[in-house]
Amino acid sequence: MSFSWHHYHQMIYLTADLLTAAGVVKHAFSTRHGQRKGKVTTNFDLGLKNADPVSASEMRQQFLAAVGIDLVNLVAGQQSHGTRVQVVTTAPRGAYSWENGFPATDALITAQPNIALSVYTADCVPLLFLDPVRKCIGAAHAGWRGSIEGIAVATLAALRKNFGSRPEHILVAIGPAIGPCCYEVDQRVLLPLSEHIPFWRELIYPSRPGHYRLDLWTLNQRLLTSAGVKKDHIAIAKLCTFHRNQDFFSYRAEHSRAGSLMAVISL
Repeated sequence: MSFSWHHYHQMIYLTADLLTAAGVVKHAFSTRHGQRKGKVTTNFDLGLKNADPVSASEMRQQFLAAVGIDLVNLVAGQQSHGTRVQVVTTAPRGAYSWENGFPATDALITAQPNIALSVYTADCVPLLFLDPVRKCIGAAHAGWRGSIEGIAVATLAALRKNFGSRPEHILVAIGPAIGPCCYEVDQRVLLPLSEHIPFWRELIYPSRPGHYRLDLWTLNQRLLTSAGVKKDHIAIAKLCTFHRNQDFFSYRAEHSRAGSLMAVISL
């Protein structure tokens, strides 16, 4: 499944062709390329937790305007690498300050038009969900903990419980995230992986003694298909944020200097 690159003035972002073709949502995955205070920047940081809220809000507004979304409709959670899913009925929430976001929330769902669900990443996996039949959407942030503990499946379950979605109708876009080429882990990750994921051995590749490379893209894809999502309803960007650090923020590559990418979707 392909993704498309878009250039809007100095800004660069991506969309998933699978979601675009459905014709019922606006969505995008940001890059590190944009404008900051009127100047071209490769630090187009759309996070708020450790940023100047005025500057971040200005950049958020620019990005969302390019996609056709108003900042006043944006919703975000205080991501905590958990599996809590929040049903959203009103906006804004977390649009202008991190403290105003839904506490300890890593996934958002809604069936309300014009509410823009967002998640923020810098190596973690962003997932955007669309049920074009029941007209509902979701957005999830999946780090290694959230991926292993099933945030993707929890989001599916919440869409089904709250809006009557059927897994076979749902479309999912898996955006830029650290890839199996670069994501090296040790026993701290392998132990919970082996405890939670029956097919865990199929997701790792030896690197150096005591270390393995882990495929978070396929982990989330396999969990989704195991829960009933059709394989051809899942689009994977296959863009590694670490390997392509010139285009995407990467915590592994930049550590505390890494900004945040936004993935956003709105009916």
